[in-house]
Amino acid sequence: MATPIAIVAYLALFSAVGAVFLFANLLVGRFLRPKNPNEEKLEIYECGEPPIGSSFVQFDLRYYVVALLFLIFDVEIAFFFPWATVFGKASHLADPALHNPAVTAPDVRQETVAGLYSELGVPASDAIVQADAETIIAEATRLMHFSLIDIGVFFVVLLVGFAYVWKRGDLDWVRAVSHDRTREQLSRTPPTSEEEPVLSS
Repeated sequence: MATPIAIVAYLALFSAVGAVFLFANLLVGRFLRPKNPNEEKLEIYECGEPPIGSSFVQFDLRYYVVALLFLIFDVEIAFFFPWATVFGKASHLADPALHNPAVTAPDVRQETVAGLYSELGVPASDAIVQADAETIIAEATRLMHFSLIDIGVFFVVLLVGFAYVWKRGDLDWVRAVSHDRTREQLSRTPPTSEEEPVLSS
């Protein structure tokens, strides 16, 4: 068993190796990366938003809308994991090799079936565990089909929500800024008077 001093020594060694690795990469990058500063590279920007006025001014809040939508749809993907667990266990139950005595021993089969049913939240009674292979395969196949329909409906609802925010214009914040700038530039251009001669090509 490691002593507290050995644990602290391991942590210090780990931290030192990590720091050396980090600073060595930064040092190598400083000497090897190309240096080509220009006006566009040195321009101030805030999270990809083109600067409007001073850099101390609050930038467009549409960036937060896009970030919030990303978080919402990113968190929704987490609901795929429980579905994948149920689908995986149901497909394992429906595997004919599990119920084939030539491939899987009967006691191993019963233990595996009982474990899979308990992991799915179904009390594994003796009647369920000792049921014939056709019944278990049929029930597991039905559960697989139901879980596929379930995740399909969830995915369609997710896509409908995404299409809604896309259609509403919540995702076109950069295009909206460029559209606003174009409209602003058009409003600043002085109208030509009728008396001025028009050049023809």
